[in-house]
Amino acid sequence: MPSSLQPLGPGVFFLPGAVNSVAIAGPGGNALLVDTGLDESHARRLLRALAGAGLTPSAILNTHSHADHHGGNAFLLSRFPELPVYAPPLEAAVIRHPLLEPLSLWGAAPPAELRTKFLLAPPSPAQGVGPGKQTLGGTEVELLPVPGHAAEMYALRVGEVLYAADALFGPEALEKHPLTFCADSAQQKASAGALGELKGVRVVLPGHGDPTPDLAGLVAANLAAYARTTDAVAAALAQGPAAIDELLVRVGEALGAVATTPSGWALNRAVLSAHLTELLERGEAALEVGREGLRGRQA
Repeated sequence: MPSSLQPLGPGVFFLPGAVNSVAIAGPGGNALLVDTGLDESHARRLLRALAGAGLTPSAILNTHSHADHHGGNAFLLSRFPELPVYAPPLEAAVIRHPLLEPLSLWGAAPPAELRTKFLLAPPSPAQGVGPGKQTLGGTEVELLPVPGHAAEMYALRVGEVLYAADALFGPEALEKHPLTFCADSAQQKASAGALGELKGVRVVLPGHGDPTPDLAGLVAANLAAYARTTDAVAAALAQGPAAIDELLVRVGEALGAVATTPSGWALNRAVLSAHLTELLERGEAALEVGREGLRGRQA
C-alpha cells in the first residue's frame, strides 16, 4: 500500500487504503482532509504522507458517519486539537455520539460484538455543514448530497476531480460485498445516477477502490449491483412469506453473502431491510406478523 499521497488533480491528492483519504491543498501549505480512515494506524499513515508532501491539516471533513471514515479523527485531533471537524448535519450528530451507529443496527443497547472499532469509532466534535460550495479550513470545495449508503452523505468535487465517497464503490469492493451496505436503497440508486449526470469529471475516486476516468462505467457497475440486491430480495419474497431473518438467509445464499459474525449479520440485515422498504414503497411487498415474528411477503 503506498505510503505517500497520490495525485488526482491540481492540488488534490489521496492516500490509498481500505478506505481512501483525500487531501486538498489550500493556501499556505494547509490541507483539508476528507475521511480519516478506520483507526489510529491509518491516521498515522495519513499524517506521515501529509508531512512528506509539505502539507499541514487545517480541517477535517467526514463524508458520513460510518466508523471506517472517521475512526482516525481522534488521533489527528490529539496532534492538532484545534482542527475543526465537519460532516453532513445528521452524520455530525452520530460522529459526536458514535454509539448511535451500533444502536441503530441492533435496535437496543448493542452487545460487545457490535462495539468493535468497525462499528464504534471514538467520538469527535463534528459540526454540521450544508451542501454546495463551502470554504473549509481555508480550502474551497463543492459538497454534493448523495444520501442512500448513509442517511446523509456528501460527495466532493474540486474542479475535474470527484471524490464519490461511498455513493460509488470500485469493482473489487462490489464483488467482495455483494450486499452493499445502504440505509435507503432507493436513494442509493438515485444518488449514483445523479453522479453519472455530472459533466466535466476527469477522474473519480470511490471511497473504496481505485481512481478511474470512467465515471459512466463506474456508475453503471454500481447501479447493476444495487439492482441485483433488490431483485434478490424480490426473488426471496417470491419463494413464499418468511420471517425477516429467513429472508436474509435466502438473499445471502443467492448472492453468496452469508454472514458469519454478529456484526456481519447486523449489517446484512440492515441492507435487506433497506431493499425490502423499497419494495414496500413500490407496492411489491407487504409486512405481516406471524408465529415466526415479523414476516415479509409479496404484495
